[in-house]
Amino acid sequence: MEQNVIAIIWDFDKTLIPGYMQEPIFNAYGVDAKTFWKEVNELPDEYSQRGIRVNKDTIYLNHIITCVNQGIFEGLNNKKLNEFGEQLSFYPGVPDIFRDLKHIVEVEQKYKNFSIQVEHYIVSTGITEMIKGSKINDFVDGIWGCEFIEEPIRSNLDIRINEKEKKDSVLNQIGYMIDNTSKTRAIFEINKGSNKFNIDVNSKIDRDKRRVPFENMIYIADGPSDIPVFSILKQYGGKTFAIYPKGDVKAFNQVNELIKDGRIDMYAEADYQKGTTAYIWLQENVKQIAERIYNHCLKQVIDSAGKVPGHIVE
Repeated sequence: MEQNVIAIIWDFDKTLIPGYMQEPIFNAYGVDAKTFWKEVNELPDEYSQRGIRVNKDTIYLNHIITCVNQGIFEGLNNKKLNEFGEQLSFYPGVPDIFRDLKHIVEVEQKYKNFSIQVEHYIVSTGITEMIKGSKINDFVDGIWGCEFIEEPIRSNLDIRINEKEKKDSVLNQIGYMIDNTSKTRAIFEINKGSNKFNIDVNSKIDRDKRRVPFENMIYIADGPSDIPVFSILKQYGGKTFAIYPKGDVKAFNQVNELIKDGRIDMYAEADYQKGTTAYIWLQENVKQIAERIYNHCLKQVIDSAGKVPGHIVE
């Protein structure tokens, strides 16, 4: 398989946007964000007292459904989530940075000769439908996030209770979830090409047959919760980059510790405009990866060409 793809993989909350994507939901329903997250943070202990273990990263999804059922988020469905996504405000330079990084390989003829391309992916513990509704959706090649089901597929078993009268579709069940550890599964799916072809991510595939080698990946995120992905990419030769909000000393110290611990290659303020550290670092690393791929492809062509027979000199 040609390994000519550069995958730029982005976290979402606090990496591309200043806060959490759920803010438009809270604003629309008059819910205090701090109160909601306080309840969410208390849920693992409260459920533990009942002998139930929950996932700390994704229990907020269950709490959203609870709020729908209680009428707090009355009528909340995927259509509304998509519309709320339109309200998300991004850090400076987004989405232009997505276009500019793709542009690097699109305008250079030698890269075009070997079909070298840049793909952008979002891997987030946030809500997929909101990301799809945001202004970056047209610039990304794939999204891993959390998804809700409105109308569960009915069982064909005997109905043993009277079903409630059908109501308007609302968020009903969790369909798919990503936590900070299972983000690594998304990385392997990109690596093996499971997102493009019908390939089981657990299938054994030789490194040189995988669609996107780890060394062709760049992962951008905001901090300690992304250590599992940082570790995988650092282990296999990928690039890692951390973001912190301008003026946030606590966040700066967190990413500074990550670089001291060898978790990341570089960090910068959350500003992706031309001329910023983030912009320059990402541009230069995409160029370096593209050049390495080009040199490898060129060598393969040269090595595959047989020598032209010459005159025999006696």
